Amino acid sequence: MVSGYTVEIVDTERSGELREAYGDKMLFSSKVDISGLCVELLTSDREHLEMWEDNFYSISDHVRAHAKVYSVSDPEVEMKVLYDPSTGTAFLFNFDYYGWIKSIALGISGNILEEGHGIFSVHGAALDIDGIGVTLIAPSKTGKTTQSWGMLRMSNAHLITDDWYFVRIGKSGRPIASGSEKNCYIDADIGDIWEEYKALVKSVRFDNKGRGIANVRWVAGESAVIPMTKIRYVFLLKRDHSDHSTVRSLTAEEATKYMIDNDLCNPHQIVRDDHKRRIRREFFEKYFSVCDTYMINTVKSPKETQETIKGIVEACGRR
Repeated sequence: MVSGYTVEIVDTERSGELREAYGDKMLFSSKVDISGLCVELLTSDREHLEMWEDNFYSISDHVRAHAKVYSVSDPEVEMKVLYDPSTGTAFLFNFDYYGWIKSIALGISGNILEEGHGIFSVHGAALDIDGIGVTLIAPSKTGKTTQSWGMLRMSNAHLITDDWYFVRIGKSGRPIASGSEKNCYIDADIGDIWEEYKALVKSVRFDNKGRGIANVRWVAGESAVIPMTKIRYVFLLKRDHSDHSTVRSLTAEEATKYMIDNDLCNPHQIVRDDHKRRIRREFFEKYFSVCDTYMINTVKSPKETQETIKGIVEACGRR
């Protein structure tokens, strides 16, 4: 069971049978660019189609899809994902939550890119603050999105992504983080935490889960979102009331262990065999070895936690 749904790996013969059974029932299709891959959604849900197209950058219909996501409604089948890694094809049965659809598409893209391309997925937020790359990585419900949007209010701050990015190690040895989502999938209460975003929330159409696609550029300007940054500082978040410390520095080994103990903070890895676990562990070991990494305990209010993170970033920027 992964984040409320199961993933079953199937072979190409089985995925061909599924395409034959459900392909003609898909009323809509849309191709998008996810980190250089063409990913196609096929669905009969117009709302999900519109959110998909608002969420990601478009790509020409003439480009052949590297991966396909079929969102299927079939009351005879339980909610699950059937995935064929040979063709990058996934069949999502009875998913009414768009957030899982987009995360599965990102997970499939990551599964493809980490083989032979040297590009790995991080389920986290990334920002560029005055030329310095900062990332926040955390399990769900520990404040990652809240804190990333809070940091975006800093002067000369630019958002790469608030949810998921792709990383390659550059020739200089510095990790280069790239975002793939054009707009963010936000919670309706973000304006209650940071007043600057109240106007943005009013312009968003929220779904049955209280989430919607928002263009932060509407309130922060066109330059608020940029495509990439070189990561220098990593903030791992946790929420542990038994730990009285709010911040401490971590070694690469400690940070990697935290990631492994928390399923890489990513419930949408899609393929989880021994090979995948090994190459992902090796990537994070290398990633953390070239960054300054901190553990932030988010037991205090969002604003107090924000001041702690900002204090470290600003102090580092003065060095």
